[in-house]
Amino acid sequence: MKAPVIMQTQAHKRLFLGLLAASLLGILFLIFGLWYLFFYPAKSALYHTIFLIILLFVAGGILLAALGALGIVITLLAAKNFPFLQAPIRLAIHLLYPAALALGRLLRIDKDRIRSSFVEVNNQLVKARRIKAAPDQVLLLAPHCLQWTGCPHKITVDVNNCRRCGQCYINDLLELRDRYGIKMGVATGGTLARKYVEEYRPKAIVAIACERDLTSGIQDVDRLPVLGVANERPHGPCRDTCIRIERVEEAIRHFIG
Repeated sequence: MKAPVIMQTQAHKRLFLGLLAASLLGILFLIFGLWYLFFYPAKSALYHTIFLIILLFVAGGILLAALGALGIVITLLAAKNFPFLQAPIRLAIHLLYPAALALGRLLRIDKDRIRSSFVEVNNQLVKARRIKAAPDQVLLLAPHCLQWTGCPHKITVDVNNCRRCGQCYINDLLELRDRYGIKMGVATGGTLARKYVEEYRPKAIVAIACERDLTSGIQDVDRLPVLGVANERPHGPCRDTCIRIERVEEAIRHFIG
């Protein structure tokens, strides 16, 4: 039988935003330190020229990332999309997310809490864009660990191989697929997930995975809107995981109206 879903505490968006801001400040202090070294007198003119070019290039990227971080906050507060901020927001996430994880490690904050907070921020940013798609333009990506470990049928090749016995949540997801007319794929990892994206060419994605896979997947397809739903792991990682179906359905309905 299916294991009951264990309610896990979701990290608040403030955690990721706070680490993002702290990482940005740390990088700015680093730039000021480099600027001080630039004016250190015992250097040649060639050294100063090369160093200045590198410093200006780095400073330009940091300024854009700072604009992106500000854009994230503005978008979340206004619950409204600002198209001209999309490129800086993507840059801020790609540049500052690793720094936020590193800072969290120093502060001994659980990485999954940070990732969960990032997914919450991403979901709010996606919802602010108010993207609507036809049902067949929405792709539901599910991890193979939702399948019952005792099942002999291989559904990563074809999800329709599922016998719908009700032992796991794949049956519930197939019912959502049939009810709303969306596409669905079950992936064993990022490579197969990208294959489904290339095959179906969706306009929007609803992704189910652990926090680690969600954050990497969201960044892999950063130009596509992805609503992430973290799975529950009562038996440990990658084994008979669970999902709150109502959250998946809510994400689907957001895209198709």
